[in-house]
Amino acid sequence: MKTTLDINDTLLANAKALAAQQRTSLTRLIEEGLQLRLRASRSSTKVSKRKIPVFKGRGGLVAGLDPSSNKAMLDAADNDA
Repeated sequence: MKTTLDINDTLLANAKALAAQQRTSLTRLIEEGLQLRLRASRSSTKVSKRKIPVFKGRGGLVAGLDPSSNKAMLDAADNDA
């Protein structure tokens, strides 16, 4: 689809230079920028709607498990599965 845009002269010059440097077209550069912006907009909307899960149960660490040891914690997680 063809359309007409009013773009700041400096921004357009910079975009043309970047497109030339990357050996792509100005159209492709603009399309990629729009896709990135739309994707970011969608993902930020999804993130804000998520709730952080909170464990409300009882318990704690298994007796004898060293919480300061990553290896011990990973081993315990592997054994639990």
